[in-house]
Amino acid sequence: MEWFYKFPHMNDDSLRDLKKAIDEGFRTFTRTYGDAIESFFSPLQYFLMQAERFMTQTPWPIITLIILAIAWFASRSWKVVLACLVTLMAIGYFGMWDDTMRTISMIFVATVLSIVIGIPIGILMSLNDRLQRTVNPLLDVMQTMPSFVYLIPVVMLLGIGRVPGLIAVVIYAIPPIIRLTNLGIRLVDKDVLEAADAFGSSGWQKLKNVQLPLALPTIMAGINQTIMMALAMVVVASMIGVQGLGQPVLKAIANQYFTLGIFNGLAIVGIAVIFDRVSQAYGRRLQKHRETVHG
Repeated sequence: MEWFYKFPHMNDDSLRDLKKAIDEGFRTFTRTYGDAIESFFSPLQYFLMQAERFMTQTPWPIITLIILAIAWFASRSWKVVLACLVTLMAIGYFGMWDDTMRTISMIFVATVLSIVIGIPIGILMSLNDRLQRTVNPLLDVMQTMPSFVYLIPVVMLLGIGRVPGLIAVVIYAIPPIIRLTNLGIRLVDKDVLEAADAFGSSGWQKLKNVQLPLALPTIMAGINQTIMMALAMVVVASMIGVQGLGQPVLKAIANQYFTLGIFNGLAIVGIAVIFDRVSQAYGRRLQKHRETVHG
């Protein structure tokens, strides 16, 4: 009756041999192709370093004005702009400016990369049901897998540093933009598409002039969620050398520095609120514009 109380499983020797074979195969792959993979990502490293250099070496008043101008353009709300100003001033006053700028540069590059990769995948999924059925389970796995797990293959392939952290952040943060791009295009009114067909629009013209503009508020919601998930990954990515607000939080956890952890944690929250309010306000503006045009 032992089988009734203890779940039958592969014997220990076979399981150990299987794990050993998989680990050896992965190590062989990294030794063989590691340098080629690293050189493939070198343009990404250059882009990330330039973004970080711009954010950290540009005088703080200029960076503040740029962020406030973006907030105003996106929201057209003085309340949002004032909230951004107060948050940035508090971050600077408590000595977290440089780490915050590094974090913002990381989030910016991760978001740009997610948009460049995610929106085309979402468009293809919206045009092909079979591709949607194939990609959806992969997105489910990406969204449910613990964030720490992403670090293992990335570190084994590329080592410790900014680029491995960036790739882990992108893998963790990209599913919402893919899903919501697909959803937004599929939710476009069929009558509008029939009208476009009646005017003789090609598939590309219909996508560019009708489907994408109408799906833009939904796509913006996907970008908002991607930014939030990228920020949530900041502390985890700091474990493999990503500089920014995550490293002081990690240091505070390791050494029980309460105020260091709280201040930097609040700075991450402040950035998250800025990004969230600005992107949501822009999405609402797009929605109102869409309703005005088509209402």
